[in-house]
Amino acid sequence: MFRKLPADLRPTEEEPGLRVRGGTQYSRSQGDYVCGGCGAEDHANGNTDVTALVEDYSANHGPAHRKAR
Repeated sequence: MFRKLPADLRPTEEEPGLRVRGGTQYSRSQGDYVCGGCGAEDHANGNTDVTALVEDYSANHGPAHRKAR
């Protein structure tokens, strides 16, 4: 039995984080983030841009702000 996920999983200011959706043969990959530490947000489409988005979030936002606490 599979649980149906909510339709919109994009991060918000109330629920910050990183969301990445892999592409299919009919669509491109997508990614979004909202940083809980500084409030920065970004969106990307396509494999190269989503990879850069994840690297930026990992290096400068979410995990970086948690280490400083």
